[in-house]
Amino acid sequence: MPRRKVILVTDGDQIAKDSLEKAAKNIGGRCISLSAGNPSPLTADSLVSFITQAAYDPILVMFDDCGSSKTGSGESNLYEVATHPDIEVLGALVVASNCMRSRGTPVHMSLDSYGNIVSTGVNKFGYHQRQRTARIYGDTVEILNKLSIPVIIGIGDIGKMRHRDTILIGSPVTTKAIQLILNIHYQNETK
Repeated sequence: MPRRKVILVTDGDQIAKDSLEKAAKNIGGRCISLSAGNPSPLTADSLVSFITQAAYDPILVMFDDCGSSKTGSGESNLYEVATHPDIEVLGALVVASNCMRSRGTPVHMSLDSYGNIVSTGVNKFGYHQRQRTARIYGDTVEILNKLSIPVIIGIGDIGKMRHRDTILIGSPVTTKAIQLILNIHYQNETK
């Protein structure tokens, strides 16, 4: 059986869930809606079971630590899912939060609240951060420093960003970020 193609998302509140469901429809993918929660409610084993049963790829999976700067259930589950032999991680969508005690994680690029690609990190409102390196600071992101993820894209608070990513207009920033991950994956596959 081929490995399932998964995009990890470090957010899981109700608004993020709604936006990710919309984005999944926009790109022809699936969203594991039961992975939503603040914090993440499912075990890694349950998540893997849902992923392997999904009708088709790519599959969006949410992980959330509910604001904790420590390694919580969201990060633990993310690590276990990302390292599972039946799963191929295409990339991660890393969401900025107000967790200032975080060391953050480096990103390959970010999308601002207007959907522009920027070379810095962004904050939860999707505004670029003035910093020397592209990093995102959040409560569920540091575990990515222990993994080899092909592409990591930073983004503000999914479905929000001062109403520029709302489901009412099709979650355009979230959809674009996921599409970027897919484009990079398919470009790398054809090399």
